[in-house]
Formats: sequence, structure tokens, C-alpha cells
Amino acid sequence: MSGIPHDHYQPNTGGERWLHRRLPIVGLLYDTIMIPTPKNLNWMWIWGIVLMFTLVLQIATGIVLVMHYTPNVDLAFASVEHIMRDVNGGFMLRYMHANGASLFFVAVYAHIFRGLYYGSYKEPREVTWIIGILIYLLMMGTAFMGYVLPWGQMSFWGATVITGLFGAIPFIGETIQTWLLGGPAVGNYTLTRFFSLHYLFPFVILGLVIVHVWAFHHTGNNNPTGVEVRRTSKEEAAKDTVPFWPYYVLKDLFALAVILAVFFAIVGFMPNYLGHPDNYIEANPLQTPAHIVPEWYFLPFYAILRAFTSEVWVVQIASFVTGGIIDAKFFGVLAMFGAIAVMALAPWLDTSSIRSGRYRPMFKWWFALLVVDFFVLMWCGAMPAEEPYASISLIAAAYWFAYFLVILPLLGVIEKPARQPATIEEDFNAHYAPNTGGSQTLVKPAE
Repeated sequence: MSGIPHDHYQPNTGGERWLHRRLPIVGLLYDTIMIPTPKNLNWMWIWGIVLMFTLVLQIATGIVLVMHYTPNVDLAFASVEHIMRDVNGGFMLRYMHANGASLFFVAVYAHIFRGLYYGSYKEPREVTWIIGILIYLLMMGTAFMGYVLPWGQMSFWGATVITGLFGAIPFIGETIQTWLLGGPAVGNYTLTRFFSLHYLFPFVILGLVIVHVWAFHHTGNNNPTGVEVRRTSKEEAAKDTVPFWPYYVLKDLFALAVILAVFFAIVGFMPNYLGHPDNYIEANPLQTPAHIVPEWYFLPFYAILRAFTSEVWVVQIASFVTGGIIDAKFFGVLAMFGAIAVMALAPWLDTSSIRSGRYRPMFKWWFALLVVDFFVLMWCGAMPAEEPYASISLIAAAYWFAYFLVILPLLGVIEKPARQPATIEEDFNAHYAPNTGGSQTLVKPAE
């Protein structure tokens, strides 16, 4: 499975040999769990197991909730209340499912920004990165459709606003919007379609996750130095790696336990903190909420969507050049999806020969500003579409695109990187080996 030389599974008993010849599943599991892993991974590599656990949690709780949910506009809201009040443990299942979505996005954002900082998207892991972005897009679609299912005020009006974005696409927008809604407006056909897709997408995500894991098992894990594991021999590879079991399995399980302690504290004591109170009011097409906001994990891209109004000169130029085909609404849609597309293009936009941001002094500052920019966009997305938030959103959106399209390519040309360790073993010994005093002195491994 992995390109790193290591010992593979060898069946010992007659029964193991019989099964291995016909279905080598034990060998597959062995090679997966015993894969050589860089021994200098830090705490930012814990998010994979959090994401896997949360995906399983969402599927398991979702399946049980579906047993009691009714996808009908006249009954959906009441069925959710039935789950909360009458089903044994129903309130806990629903709160775990709702807050599980937030945990999912906390982990995926940490996972993405870790990849951006340590250059996990660089050759030979471009396909792994693209698969990860596809998983993220499916997560967004799944979360949006799930938010519609309770059929509260935010559910209804959020669906109305977001599906209306597709109507802004020139020539084919109205057709796409009608197909998505199942009719001319948000209604029962919309709810049943979203219910069906919300149930289907997690299993598609699970399939892509398996491919994602397979991809990075083939190329090997990235690590904080960005230096590749030596692959000339098993002996050299063993100096840079440790088996995933038991070292990283136990480390990841400890980290998962800590994160779940916080998660269940939120579920138990403040389960509605990240929700919106208007969603506990049944959907009313005749009463528009004062301020329609999506869930917190959509807010940065919602801010980008709203930032490009008809007064912005870029929008005016685009409208003039295209003869009015690209108006402010369509430009906002393009900007919102473009903000995700530029992340997907990071492997080709980053021109630096150095993989890890640890050894790129100028990159560190621009990347730190990107992280701050992300939170500024999140804050602006929760605010009304008025000044000063409109101007702040526009500046923050401009920096997001400038980072990927201008700054990242230029840094690879003008930046002078710091010295990298020659091997993962050198980096590990410098930080963790005894009696080195934090120097770069190598310690000969024990026989």
C-alpha cells in the first residue's frame, strides 16, 4: 500500500494462509495500521482521527433520527419536536448530530490550514489535496441541506436565499434553481429532495475519505519539516518513521478523548449555543426574519458573497465587459465558489521549492494574516450587510484572493528560506533525543 519500504503482512497459520490467498483483507488491515509514519508529527496531525470519528458519529446518529423524522412541510417541524420530547434519548441524539456538524467543521478547518501551512498539497500529494477539497464541498452541501430539515424560520429562509443564488447564473440559472427546488419556490418538493441528498451525501463522503486515506498512504504522510522519508532501504526508512500502531494510534486516541470531553460538555450544557433561536419557530413563508444568517461555518464565504456589490469597481468592469451578463449577484456567487477554488489550486500557485512553512520566514507572516483574515470574514458574515462591515468584508475578501493568486506565487521567487534538516531523523533528534541539548547532533539508534 505504501511507497515507503517496510515489512508487510506474512500469514503464519494455515487458516491465515488460506484466507490470504482468497481475500487478503487481514494483510490490507495490517499494512494500513502498521504503515511507517514520520516520527516527528506534532499535535496538528490529530485532526484526521477527529474527522473520521465525527463522520461515523454523524452517520450513526443520522440513521436513528431518520427513523422518527417526517420529510413533509406540514409535519417536519412537529416530527423534530417529537424527537426532542417523546423519543427516548432523542434530544441527546439531535444535539449530538447538530453539534457534531460544528465539530466536523472545526476539525476540517484546522486540517485544511495545517495542510496550507506545512505544504501538504505539494508534489506528490496534489491528488490527495484535491480529494480533500471535494470532501469539504460535499460537507458544505450536506450541512446546508441538513439545516433545512428542521423546517424552522432559518431553515426556510436560508434555503430560499441560497437556492436563489443559482438563479443568478446567466441563461441556465432559473432552470437549475427550479430543478434544485423541485418547483417554482421552496416547498415540499424541496424538503424531500434535500432530505434524500442529506441522507446520501455522507456515504459518498465516506467513500471519498477511503480514497483520501488510500492516497496519502501511497505517498506517505507529510510532516512538519516537509522532508520526505528516506526510501532507499527499510533500514533508512526505519530511522525516519515509527509504525502507526501503537505510537500514533494511542496519541490520536488521547487527543480524541480530550476533544470529545469538550464536545460532550457543549452538548450537555450549552447545546443551542451555536444555533439560531429563530429556527425554533416553525417556517412561515409570509414572515421574513430581520436578519438571515447561515450556520457559523458558512459565514466566511457568505461574507465574500455579500462583499461584491454593484458599487465595487471590479464588479462594474466585469459587468461592462460582459454586457451585463455578470451582474453583482452572479459576481458574488463566482467569488464565493472562487474562494474555495483558489484553495484547490494551491499546489500550482505555490512556486516555492520549500514545502513546510516552518522554514519560510516571510510566508509565516502572510499565512498568519490569512488565518486572521478568515476569522474577520467569519465575523463580517454574521453582521448586517451595512457599513462598516461591507467595507471590511470587501478588504478581507480581497486579501483572501490576493494571498493565493499574488502573494503565494511571488513568495516562491523572492523569499530566502531558512535551513532545513537533511532528514526527519535529524529533526527528531534535535527536538526529542536525550542529551543533545536541542542541537542538531544525531543520536545513533539503539540496535
